[in-house]
Amino acid sequence: QVQLVESGGGLVQAGGSLRLSCAASGRTFSSNAMGWFRQAPGKERMFVAGINWNGDNTYYADSVKGRFTISRDNAKNTVYLQMNSLKPEDTADYYCAASTRTALPRRELRWYDYWGQGTQVTVSS
Repeated sequence: QVQLVESGGGLVQAGGSLRLSCAASGRTFSSNAMGWFRQAPGKERMFVAGINWNGDNTYYADSVKGRFTISRDNAKNTVYLQMNSLKPEDTADYYCAASTRTALPRRELRWYDYWGQGTQVTVSS
């Protein structure tokens, strides 16, 4: 059974930092793209960042570019999201996702086949 388990969410003040982790089990995704998405209350799930199979190609939503960094450790089957200079508008549930069909980072939800359960990030002003 494939599982993606996120951790690292929490409450932080504006300007602060958090590091999210997503550990995969049940299969390896070392040849596949992975990504982070977020969903604020009452809104659609939106792309945040994606990373290709070996980590040398990353892609960010404009709203987080320059503040967030996605990375991966294939030996640990884990992907990370370092979030700096957090803003109240970053408040959302953050979801990790893994694709079985592409090695390139994609922003569209339809490319991702496995999803984590989400971790909550709250940024206070």
